[in-house]
Amino acid sequence: MYKVILIALTLGMVSCVSSKKFKTSQEENLSLQASLKKCQENLEDCVSKKEMSDKTYNSQLTELQTGVNSRNEKIKNLEEQLEVIKKTNNNLLDRLSDLSVVNKAGAESIQKSLDAMNEKDKYIKNLTSEMSRKDSINLSLVMNLKKSLGNISSDDINIEVKKGVVYISLSDKLLFRTASATINESAGATLEKIAKILNDQNNVDVLIEGHTDNVPMNTDCIIDNWDLSTKRATAIARILQRKYNVDPARITAGGKSEYSPKSGNDTEAGRRINRRTEIIILPRLDQFFKMVVPATK
Repeated sequence: MYKVILIALTLGMVSCVSSKKFKTSQEENLSLQASLKKCQENLEDCVSKKEMSDKTYNSQLTELQTGVNSRNEKIKNLEEQLEVIKKTNNNLLDRLSDLSVVNKAGAESIQKSLDAMNEKDKYIKNLTSEMSRKDSINLSLVMNLKKSLGNISSDDINIEVKKGVVYISLSDKLLFRTASATINESAGATLEKIAKILNDQNNVDVLIEGHTDNVPMNTDCIIDNWDLSTKRATAIARILQRKYNVDPARITAGGKSEYSPKSGNDTEAGRRINRRTEIIILPRLDQFFKMVVPATK
C-alpha cells in the first residue's frame, strides 16, 4: 500500500515539473517568434528605404547624364556651323586674291576682318570645350559623392547640380547639436569623405553656407540666426582645413541666416529642411574668367 502511494506521488511530481517546463518553453517560443517578427519588419523597412534611395539616385543620375548629352549635341552642332563659316571665309579669301580690282589696302582690311573672325572661332571652341569639361567634372563629382555617402539617410544629405555647380546639403542634426555651432563627433566620418573628394579634385573651390529656420534665438554664445549660420559655416571650414587638409585658400564660408529657405517655415518638417549647411563646389574663379573673357592683345 505504501509503495503504491509513493509511486503515485512520484508520478505527480514528475507531471508538475514537465508541465512547468512545457509552459516555460511555450513562453520562450512566443518571445522568440515576436523577436523574429520584429526583425523581419525592420529588414523590410531597411530594404524599402534602400530601394527608395536607389531610385532617387538613379533618377538624378539619369537627369544629369541627359543634360550632359544635350550639351554635347549643342556643342557638336555649333562646331559644325563654325566649320562651314571657316570654309566660306577661306573660299572668299581665295577669290579675292584673284581679283585685280581689289587694291592692297582693301585686301588687308578684309584679311584683318577674317583674322578677327578666326579669333572668335577659336574663342568659341575654347569656351564650348571648357563648358563640356566642367559638365564632365560635375558628373564625376556627383557620382563619387553619391557612391561615398550612399549609406547616409536622404533626410540628412542631398546632392544635386544647380546652375552648373554641385550642391551638398547637410541637415543640422547630422552636423551640430541643437542651437549650437559645435560639430557632432559622428559628423566626422561624413566630412572626411567629402574632404577626400575635394582633395582629389583640387581644381575647384568650396563655398560653405550656413542656413537656419526663422525661429528667433539668443543665447550666451549665439546672438541671433545670422550669428548661428555664420559660426556653423566657419566651423565646417575649420575642420575641413585643420583635420582633413583641404587648402584654406580654396574655401569661402558665410551665413545666410533664415533668408534663403528651401521650404516654408510654417511646419516643423519645413523648418527642419531649412536648418542646413550647404557645401557648394565651384569652378576656380580665375579659370572661369579666363574662360569667358577672350585675351586682348
